[in-house]
Amino acid sequence: MPDIRLIALDLDGTLFDNSSRISKRNIKTIQKALEHGVHVVISTGRPFAGLPFEQLKDTGIRYAITANGSAIYDIPTGKCLAEEAMDEEIILPVLDFLLTKDIHMDAFIGGKGYTPVQCIPAGEKLTVPVSLKHYILNTRIRVDNLPKFIQDNQLKVQKMTLNFFPEENGIFKDRDEVKQFLQKNSRVSCVSGGYNNLEFTRADVNKGAALYTLSDILGIKPSQTMAIGDTGNDLAILTAAGIGVAMGNATEEVRKNADYVTADNTKDGVALAIEHFLFP
Repeated sequence: MPDIRLIALDLDGTLFDNSSRISKRNIKTIQKALEHGVHVVISTGRPFAGLPFEQLKDTGIRYAITANGSAIYDIPTGKCLAEEAMDEEIILPVLDFLLTKDIHMDAFIGGKGYTPVQCIPAGEKLTVPVSLKHYILNTRIRVDNLPKFIQDNQLKVQKMTLNFFPEENGIFKDRDEVKQFLQKNSRVSCVSGGYNNLEFTRADVNKGAALYTLSDILGIKPSQTMAIGDTGNDLAILTAAGIGVAMGNATEEVRKNADYVTADNTKDGVALAIEHFLFP
């Protein structure tokens, strides 16, 4: 049996089912792992404020890697243990470009999500699951002028999430142009977190790097870790962990780079993976 001391779990498409709920079997298996002295942590693209606190309180999970690795939090206290964010010099030129496009964007700042008011119409057109669309449209702080808000308050941005809506021909409006723009910027790292979105952080930031940071804080070797995920923003942590597990519903790229493939997120894939490696 592998010596696993830490398990990192993505949320959307992984620990969550398609209604953004954590199954009873997943919760029970997580609790069993914790009882055996294994740290179980969240590893998500969401900001700290976007964590499902009501559901997580029953799991015993204490730590969360958020915003694609940009910030690590102690969940009970809300204390930020580490942060690697984009400063004004990096984010403002990118925002100047993005605000000319017809997309829905979120800026994760200090663990909270902020959205320009002008993005609301684009948000209404998103073709994502109902529970995810409700989360995107109802958990953000709306600001009139995002660049000015960042400048006036001297803020750093942990991550940006960009969501696109399809035109009549099925092509997602402005997505290709935005992707090319971001990929040419050596100061940011661009991935997809699912449903054809784009997410970017500072160039040297990802979930894998954050896993190393949290492992060091907890006194755990990287080889003693396991990570489970389903999309492009999980690739770094799956390859960084001692064992990388892809969900059955994961993208082809994620499955190819994983050490093991478990069941879908609607079929308790997280619980099955933990049971396979910890309690065979």
